Amino acid sequence: MEKAYKLEFANEQIQGLTVSCCGCSKTEPLHSFGPALKPHFLIHYVLSGKGKFSMQNQEYSLEAGSGFLIEPGELVFYQADEREPWTYVWVGFSGSQAGEYMKKMGLSGRHPVFCSNKQEQLYACVRNMMEHNTSGVANDLRRNGELAVFLSLIASAVQIRESDEADKANTYVKKAVNFIRSNYCNPIKVTDVADFVCVNRSYLYTLFENSLGMPPQKFLSAYRITKAVELLQTTDIPIESIALSCGYNDSLVFTKAFKQAKGISPSRYRKEFQKKGSRHDREQLLQIEDYIRQIGEKEE
Repeated sequence: MEKAYKLEFANEQIQGLTVSCCGCSKTEPLHSFGPALKPHFLIHYVLSGKGKFSMQNQEYSLEAGSGFLIEPGELVFYQADEREPWTYVWVGFSGSQAGEYMKKMGLSGRHPVFCSNKQEQLYACVRNMMEHNTSGVANDLRRNGELAVFLSLIASAVQIRESDEADKANTYVKKAVNFIRSNYCNPIKVTDVADFVCVNRSYLYTLFENSLGMPPQKFLSAYRITKAVELLQTTDIPIESIALSCGYNDSLVFTKAFKQAKGISPSRYRKEFQKKGSRHDREQLLQIEDYIRQIGEKEE
């Protein structure tokens, strides 16, 4: 069960954004809703306590300061915690621009959860909507104005969260790249890079794809091969020594990796370079160094 205060509003003409309903609920342990659908957009914001929210086969644990979006026609389920049942406010809204605003805010069925420290302001918005609960132009404008403020407070929090996550991602990538630069000469693997950065391998893969356009294994291999090319061009040390210097304990594995990247063996590459020289590999090294420089600039 829950102790709820709820208001619904009839809107004969929907334009832009319009409040459909709003309310505040103080729930009892394990009080739940659904699985069910909603005909409009609906945002819940948790004032206190805990609960869980499920949509699209994903379950999210929420507590005070967090909230979630329900899109029209989405099958959802949410339930109060057994020990600390939540109290929350909610606002339902619709209109021709509702979906577009949610998209711009970064909220969707794939990313329905947000956090905000604007608890007092968000609660005040809902309280003001409920106080202006009669029909008429003045109250309609006031409710819809409060809706705009309510969404703007959430939007600012979502944008801050995304910015923080982007900064954090850049930091991870920079640390990973610096680790590779310092340790490519050792037989490190991607798991070693991930362990150093303190993220799992799959997340590291996503970070590299988003930041550098390639997975970490490809970056590590490309960096090693480019350094090997540099040694082939500027020194006369044996192929076996170059392999060890670039993190390959087995010269056969190195030769295979080099041939896969360049189309020819290291020894043949050296001979051909000595005959005519090559600008391509210098350019590739510069490209990789440019990646590293760009990451450094983002971090600053």
